[in-house]
Amino acid sequence: MNHLKKIAEKLPEYGLDAMLITSESGEFYAVGFHGEGVVLVTKEKCWYATDSRYIEAAGAIEGVELLQLSAAKSYRQMVAELVSERGIKCLGFEEERMSVREYTAWTEGVPAQFLPASELLAELRMVKDEEELAAMAEAQRITDEAFTEILDFIKPGLTESEVAARLTYIMARKGAMRNSFDPIVACGANGSKPHAIPGSSVISAGQFVTMDFGCVVGGYCSDMTRTVAVGEPSEEMRLVYDTVLKAQKAGIAKAKAGVTGREVHMAAADVIAAAGYGDYFGHGFGHSLGVEIHEDPRFSPAWDKPIPAGATLSAEPGIYLPGRFGVRIEDVVVLREGGCTDITNSPKELIIL
Repeated sequence: MNHLKKIAEKLPEYGLDAMLITSESGEFYAVGFHGEGVVLVTKEKCWYATDSRYIEAAGAIEGVELLQLSAAKSYRQMVAELVSERGIKCLGFEEERMSVREYTAWTEGVPAQFLPASELLAELRMVKDEEELAAMAEAQRITDEAFTEILDFIKPGLTESEVAARLTYIMARKGAMRNSFDPIVACGANGSKPHAIPGSSVISAGQFVTMDFGCVVGGYCSDMTRTVAVGEPSEEMRLVYDTVLKAQKAGIAKAKAGVTGREVHMAAADVIAAAGYGDYFGHGFGHSLGVEIHEDPRFSPAWDKPIPAGATLSAEPGIYLPGRFGVRIEDVVVLREGGCTDITNSPKELIIL
């Protein structure tokens, strides 16, 4: 799986003769390979330069000429030679992924005009093709199965860290390459922290346990959150849970190609506000994901641009009551014309263990 052709086709739109890709995520999106190196894309030809650790495996990449790093020739020197040979004048680069030091070294070593072009890759990555969606669906299948299995594991007396470790183990056993991110497991009062770090807190009866986790398959991420009750929840816990679920369903119902992130976010936020918990939902309704766990576009009050068909985003409202408990429910949806497809299959009605 690579996207060299799509990148090459975009070059004229951005006024570029070539695109230089140096970030880890950009490299994978371009050539479908996890290594260390740089990619140079022109309308006519593409090159991938890497070192001896990856050169054999990189032989499987289609549509590139491979170049090997050596003590005598750096990446910048290799790119400089290609720029001179090909008459490249305007060279796009990932300004959002390059430090000032790196930028200075590249511009001093390569005889071309460097033009910021992170948006070129970001625009392409917003829309997932069928291969990408298949990888994400498989990652989500593993994540759903991990949720089903962890329900039989959770019990009073376990720590958050034990549950997080078990989730990681289950997903790896089922075929995941790695976690999408470090799992979040938060019980009781820790649930009011949206990105709580699992620790030694012990799960007790009468608590909520929130689990936010995902895995990577084929280089693409999954992401889901479920909140379950251990023992009988209070009436307020039930009310908060039901409100979050209604908010999530309202946001998902609004999600379709052409809608803005703000519209989707507000559909959910209005439900939470009407229930009296508006001050306790402080983050956006969702974010895109793919090669990375957080990408653009966003279901956010700040995203006022139409979102294209094929964009794949999380749907994750929450209510967080400081020092008491929190609830978040998260699925991943693919925007289509006239609606969206939810690729998360785990149940969302309140589960009481």
